[in-house]
Amino acid sequence: MTIGLAPVIGIPLPLISYGGTSLLTFSVMLFILIRLDADRQMVLR
Repeated sequence: MTIGLAPVIGIPLPLISYGGTSLLTFSVMLFILIRLDADRQMVLR
């Protein structure tokens, strides 16, 4: 935060930040990534 690479406020941490919207968003993102990985594994077989 001191060197200014990322903003100090405004970035919710996955599964840590409070709020239903943040939890819902990261849950959906995790679900999509898991499904994409499963599809990739089937293609590689």
